[in-house]
Amino acid sequence: MNINRIDLNLFAVFDAIYTAGNLTKAADVLCITQPAVSNSLARLRDLLNDPLFVRTGHTMSPTPVAQNLIGPARQALELLRTSVLQSREFNPAVAEKTFQFACRDLIEASMLPRLIASIESQAPAITISNCDINRNNALNAMASGQLDFYADSEMLTDPYLAKQKIAEDHLVVVGRRNHPAFQQPMTLENFLACGHIKVTQQPEQPCEVDIELARLGHQRRIAMQSHHYLTIPSVLVKTDLLACLPSHLAKHYDLAISALPFTMQPQHYYVYWHVSANEDPAHRWVRQQLADIAQAFLAPQVARHAA
Repeated sequence: MNINRIDLNLFAVFDAIYTAGNLTKAADVLCITQPAVSNSLARLRDLLNDPLFVRTGHTMSPTPVAQNLIGPARQALELLRTSVLQSREFNPAVAEKTFQFACRDLIEASMLPRLIASIESQAPAITISNCDINRNNALNAMASGQLDFYADSEMLTDPYLAKQKIAEDHLVVVGRRNHPAFQQPMTLENFLACGHIKVTQQPEQPCEVDIELARLGHQRRIAMQSHHYLTIPSVLVKTDLLACLPSHLAKHYDLAISALPFTMQPQHYYVYWHVSANEDPAHRWVRQQLADIAQAFLAPQVARHAA
């Protein structure tokens, strides 16, 4: 028997005939015509190489093959019905599910703790996992279901991706406490006189700070490159290097902080997902948690701009 030929609808018809004991009654239960029931039964007989039912007076009596099959068939149909219902409904209090994120250390340290705290109180059996994935592979991973969310400060444009803004921030200059460059208001001259730590995922490419400096006709001296924001403060406190970090990260460390001596556009952070997950109720629920958390980041920005 070729398993690929199996039509699950045939087993719904099989169950209806077994229960009703009559093709006409089975058709009424299924809301289809009696010839359609007869056709489905013929297909299933051919598939299983067994008559399944034999006529006894006005009743269709099941054969031994049908009697052995009815239990597993009903279990499979019930499992399918339950799965369909669960796919349309989501109860966070009892849901057991893992959501796979891919985001850099900065977002992992700032957003995920708040998300986990929100979820833990409402959905104790939901798990959040974060992995490292190349942004070029993110779309395929989300399309295949291996990845639920991808978060980044860089803008991704693809018709199969949906996005939601989760935060906005601006860069500041940071260095160790009592650093001489911070004794007076930070000037471009003092900024360029120091060595710098560059944070980038693509070492061969200039970052936003270097692009803006090049536009102004300047270049800073890069003494160190790192993939991770969270390693930078521990280097700064032991050296005279400077770094440009997001303000909401810098304020958590015992560092000297100054505004940039040149103008930079704010940084925007987005979470992305594949459009195929738009209507999934569990996915929608997590997105709502993210939206609620984002208000804590975005509301102060709105207030600041309004002022």
